[in-house]
Amino acid sequence: MKIFQCQACDQPVSFESTACESCQRRLGYLCEVHEVSALEPSGHSGHPQMGQSQTFHAYARPGQKYRFCANAHQAACNWLVPEESREIFCRTCRHNRVVPDLAVGWNLTRWRQIEAAKHRMFYSLLRLDLPLPSRAESPTGLAFDFLVDPAESFLIGPPVLTGHRDGLITLNIAEADDVERERRRMLFGEYYRTLLGHFRHEVGHYFWNVLVRDDPSRVTFRALFGDESQDYGAALQRHYAQGAPPDWEESYVSAYATSHPWEDFAETWAHYLHIVDTIETASAFELHVRPRLRHGPSEPVVIDFDPHRTADLDRLIEVWLPLTYAVNSLARSMGQAALYPFKLTPAVIAKLAFVHERIYAVRATEGLGEADADILRAVIRGLRNRVAAPNV
Repeated sequence: MKIFQCQACDQPVSFESTACESCQRRLGYLCEVHEVSALEPSGHSGHPQMGQSQTFHAYARPGQKYRFCANAHQAACNWLVPEESREIFCRTCRHNRVVPDLAVGWNLTRWRQIEAAKHRMFYSLLRLDLPLPSRAESPTGLAFDFLVDPAESFLIGPPVLTGHRDGLITLNIAEADDVERERRRMLFGEYYRTLLGHFRHEVGHYFWNVLVRDDPSRVTFRALFGDESQDYGAALQRHYAQGAPPDWEESYVSAYATSHPWEDFAETWAHYLHIVDTIETASAFELHVRPRLRHGPSEPVVIDFDPHRTADLDRLIEVWLPLTYAVNSLARSMGQAALYPFKLTPAVIAKLAFVHERIYAVRATEGLGEADADILRAVIRGLRNRVAAPNV
């Protein structure tokens, strides 16, 4: 994610900020321009469902009035909605289908944490220009159910499982409890388990439906990931009973990715978003990385580009490898586990290239420069050449 600043006083602010710590102005996020904007009051909303909600002029987009998303009243969202819009929710909150009972304080606390992670995921999806219809716009649009496990309320019923089905992502809100999430991470033998990671993985299932299921690229998908028509339930049962094969790291980004081609794609999709978002942060700081190795590179790797607008996957990988070597070393110096404990083998990179190509295929390619369009065509040709030997 990039660095944000208050336009009134230049104070650095966070993505979730609602007020500038320096000049005390209200802040809100404008997804149309991908900016946290300083605000000036401009009256009250005329929307019949928003009552006397205040409206604002935004420094980042003058000339238009905005109001806060309805979930701002619960301190769960800082995104803005154009005053003339009929919507009361922002681009991300309007995808919520079910939220927990917010009269329960612990539910509200966890839901706020969930929304913070979900908004960060939407930041990436919007930066990548991906299609994000809601259920109001399409019966198979993206939607979220945030549910409380029945056992928490001493009710009888099956446990809530986090997952995806036909555009609906269900999340057990217990995942917002750090202790419970760590317990599950250890139980399932995972290197990494976060709320943001859950969202990125589950939305990968959604985008398999959107970008691959009915597309000619499905042939390439099967060559790289395997035949997704195999029984999904049986594949998961086998995985939990037998675990991943011993050599899984040569062809998969995680052990769970070995369970079924759908899970392999979702895991790869999640890692693609991990990579892009982290590289953007590194670029915001203009990081120069050059490990002091005996036979290391003479020139540093300079991270100074927008990964959301980079058609050349190789450029992402070339900076990602030294960057993760550096941040993993820093984490260990603090007595922490590696920040990114995963291997990007040639087979995994080929799968990342498939995700990269699918994203660039669906976005407005006319917005690319001719040089980037040439690179994208080269990426597609290279990906097709890898199909014959995807694990090489």
